[in-house]
Amino acid sequence: MQTKSGLRPRHAGWYAGALLLVLALLGLVLYGTGVIGSGGDDDSVDRACDGSLAQGGLSAALHSSRLSAEDLDDGDYLASCRVRTEASGAERGALEVKLRWSTSKAPASTLVWYNANYNGVRDRAAPLGHGWPGVLRHESGTYQVMVALDCVNQRNKALVAYGDLLGAANSTTLTGLGQVTTETAREAAEKHGCQVEAGQRITGLSPGLLGRSGAAEPLLRQADGSCAALRDTEAARNGTPDVLEYPADPDTPQVNCYLVTKAGKPGYGLYAYYGASAKDFLASEEAALKAATGPYGEHDYTWATSTCRSAQPAVFALYRLYDEDTGGYPVPHYSDSFARSALTAFAAHEAKQRGCGSVRTAAQP
Repeated sequence: MQTKSGLRPRHAGWYAGALLLVLALLGLVLYGTGVIGSGGDDDSVDRACDGSLAQGGLSAALHSSRLSAEDLDDGDYLASCRVRTEASGAERGALEVKLRWSTSKAPASTLVWYNANYNGVRDRAAPLGHGWPGVLRHESGTYQVMVALDCVNQRNKALVAYGDLLGAANSTTLTGLGQVTTETAREAAEKHGCQVEAGQRITGLSPGLLGRSGAAEPLLRQADGSCAALRDTEAARNGTPDVLEYPADPDTPQVNCYLVTKAGKPGYGLYAYYGASAKDFLASEEAALKAATGPYGEHDYTWATSTCRSAQPAVFALYRLYDEDTGGYPVPHYSDSFARSALTAFAAHEAKQRGCGSVRTAAQP
């Protein structure tokens, strides 16, 4: 009896060909999505920042999974590295992370930006939220997430991390930047024996958190965040009836409040710095003094301090702001009495919220 065994090789060959075709198509899909054959350098990313670089938000921050990394040659930091995409240029489409101890040499002002706090809203910072002691900042095409994690088992020491995203940003990329920076800080701290109280996974960061000077609101009717303490001051009579403020956050290491003129121009900036941020702010201003730049002499300001849980006193400052657009001051006449009363109200409110001691006016250096 004739069998059909002669058909089996033909069927087997057809199945094998179909399987190869499916595998080829699957490979193309995986390659196109960057899952395999991405052209990135996974080993370099694994080694980056002394092996502490968190990778959970990298693809979101850089809009790509085709990544490579390199350590930066900078002896001032515990670790520092840069991550790039295949298409990254030298200064765009890249993410940089720097880690340091708060007890080490203060970073350059180009990294922390504290020497621009008299210049409009250039030093604006929004709380990072989610239980993290950090902020989101932006200047000159760079978004930065900074977080300072206190070592609960090592008094007066903190792991400070800076994550810089170079180039354009949106909610997706900034959320990724926040995740990379905070989780890298946590991993590095634990690696070096610094026990920290970490926040929750970062979600929902966006450029809009920083606000715009044109989005100011009336002080008396609306202020309920970082400018709430100024509702009982004479701000309106001194030419600044509106405010640009940020949500109240007991964890943020930097607090900003801007008093805004009727023309929509920030006229006064009020700032509070805590812990490692207070230490770095003072170092930045001292460097500005030595270089004969910054607020000393040519700019109007007043300071105050308060002793908090940290050995580093909190620093509170008020500056009359300069407007680069007009080359002048939105508040034409600086009132020393108003400046001191406004700063006193702001600082006293901040100190109470943080459990700090009484506020003392600081001598100008």
